[in-house]
Amino acid sequence: MKELTIGNLVIEVPIIQGGMGVGISLSGLAAAVANEGGAGIISSAGLGLLYKNFSADYLEASILGLKEEIRKAREKTLGVIGVNVMVAMTNFADMIRTAISEKVDLITAGAGLPLDLPSFLKKDSTTKLVPIVSSARAAKIICEKWKANYNYLPDAIIVEGPKAGGHLGFKEEQIFDPDYTIEKLVPEIVSELKNFEEKYDVKIPLIAAGGIYTGKDIQNILELGASGVQMGTRFVTTEECDASNAFKQAYIDASSSDIEIIRSPVGMPGRAILSSFITKVREGRKQPKKCPFKCIKTCDISKSPYCIIIALVNALKGNFDSGYAFAGAIAFMATMISTVKELFQTLIKEYNSPDAILPAAAGSNDLSKS
Repeated sequence: MKELTIGNLVIEVPIIQGGMGVGISLSGLAAAVANEGGAGIISSAGLGLLYKNFSADYLEASILGLKEEIRKAREKTLGVIGVNVMVAMTNFADMIRTAISEKVDLITAGAGLPLDLPSFLKKDSTTKLVPIVSSARAAKIICEKWKANYNYLPDAIIVEGPKAGGHLGFKEEQIFDPDYTIEKLVPEIVSELKNFEEKYDVKIPLIAAGGIYTGKDIQNILELGASGVQMGTRFVTTEECDASNAFKQAYIDASSSDIEIIRSPVGMPGRAILSSFITKVREGRKQPKKCPFKCIKTCDISKSPYCIIIALVNALKGNFDSGYAFAGAIAFMATMISTVKELFQTLIKEYNSPDAILPAAAGSNDLSKS
């Protein structure tokens, strides 16, 4: 695989690990990915709850928790480390400022258009800014706004297609519409970015995400013009993933029919693995009495059927009676737990021999589906 270059930042293997919250991709997974030549991403979502022992104040605990996760990642790797921040988070600015002050290599930002992201950079900042979009139109808007307001263009752009896990930047009717596949989106966005590249003599690499699971998938999407890929789901079933074993087992046990589109309190559709909690929500048996954290700008407690951050933390611990696991459309392909190193080796073999039939990974724990 050809290396991915983002400005002066070189990612030896063109794979960015997706930021997965709450607590799924922290320093453990991010460092392991970075050590294999990819870019490891720490999710900033919900850190105030995970680090509540640092401070009783959710917002302060979030800042302290992010600093701690970055510190722990740097103890384990000299590779590329980034932070993912959701635009919809109420502490978006805090998390961005913290990541930049800690001099992480890159920030990925989605779940809304990060139109003011360059405003947080200082003169000596080295952090690369990588917005996440779901359309060529969104990519164009960000490029135009950033250039006009900050004389800055994205260092790279990630496009998440409709097969991604978690919150999706599509209307529900678009998710299964063939006009919105990642294979259609990549050439459209590459063409749009080319206009800015030629006009301003810069390079804005496009990174594709959503439904990319094998080395063959990587090869196919790079041939369409992408410079790299972002993969989240595939890294969940690794030993180094920061989630509980029960969370990982949910992926291994899932069938294709278990992976559904849900309505999230965030106000966006999301893709998750069906759980007893989701069933209870659909039956109207869940309703929060108060909002303890005010973590999402778009979450209205009077209309929300549950507190999403508590649901995701419960899932992180393996409690699916009180939570659920976000997952990509092809999470059901997971059959075993492997190390991150074994996964990278498998992806590279699949990429170099796309017609070969290879196991999902040379797993250290063969937990086949029943």
